[in-house]
Amino acid sequence: MTPPIIKAMSDIAVRLTVSPPPYWRNGRTIQKMMLAHLLALAPAAVMAVVMYGLQAASVIALAGTTAALADAVFLRLQHRDVDIDNFTAFYAGVLFAFLLPATAPWWLVVIGAIVTIGLGRTVFGGFGCNPVCAPLVGWAVCRLSWPAEMDIDLNLIHFAINSPVDQLMYFGVERLGQFDTLDLLLGRQLGGLGSSQVLALIAGGVFLLATRWIRVFIPAAFLVGVAGTAAIFWYIDPTVYASPVFHLVTGSTVFGAFFLATDTASSPVGKLPQIVFGLIAGAMVILIRTYGVYPDGVPFAVMTASLLSPLLERLRPKFFGVK
Repeated sequence: MTPPIIKAMSDIAVRLTVSPPPYWRNGRTIQKMMLAHLLALAPAAVMAVVMYGLQAASVIALAGTTAALADAVFLRLQHRDVDIDNFTAFYAGVLFAFLLPATAPWWLVVIGAIVTIGLGRTVFGGFGCNPVCAPLVGWAVCRLSWPAEMDIDLNLIHFAINSPVDQLMYFGVERLGQFDTLDLLLGRQLGGLGSSQVLALIAGGVFLLATRWIRVFIPAAFLVGVAGTAAIFWYIDPTVYASPVFHLVTGSTVFGAFFLATDTASSPVGKLPQIVFGLIAGAMVILIRTYGVYPDGVPFAVMTASLLSPLLERLRPKFFGVK
């Protein structure tokens, strides 16, 4: 009897199965990344509640919950799997809340959170496809549509302290003597309920860097861009322009450096593109604060720089051996 002929690769037990990349798996997931980022935001959220009271907690909870529910509805309407358990939508809602006044009305929070998911992510294909940081889209729509409800000084007028960036824009450098650098670091300044908690945000940013959820290039370049551009203006005339230290510890500068500019979908990937991206965004913060009509400048600076990401990705080192 002739023995059966076994052809190569006919045995399924030894067949090589090819699957889509990535092939090198290190156990990190989107859910773990979002949980790490939420943990990094926790100190700032606690300091916001200490400063503004339970109304700050209600704004954060409402924004995060609304964003998650909106994401579930939009995914269902697209007949896609509902995966809100990865916390990406909830995290985007919390980031949006951090930019709001602590006294923001509930309807503003709900509309902004829905716009964050719907206009900031869904219309571009969902998480990972958005060209700009999604919470900034929600913030921009609310800031342009309801400026009175988004005005920090106007809504927090019952607090004895002031917004440093507003004081600088409307009254000049001579009014900045009322602010102490240590107080600014501890969040004793009016601003977004979480984005002004500077020291807590630094701690959260260091945590993300230490656990390698974000790379150092964008935050470092962003802060250098802010400090360097501010130093140029300050050197020209210190009686008109604020010092670099002031710009670093006021507004949402630190929040933008560690949590907004590092958005995985809208920021460049390569080392050199990330550095240039951070420098451009940081420099634009000072240009907006100096010549623009918006006191903070960080949200619009990050949004504008994000639109340059596809172009910045072309900044790549030469191949080895190429002149």
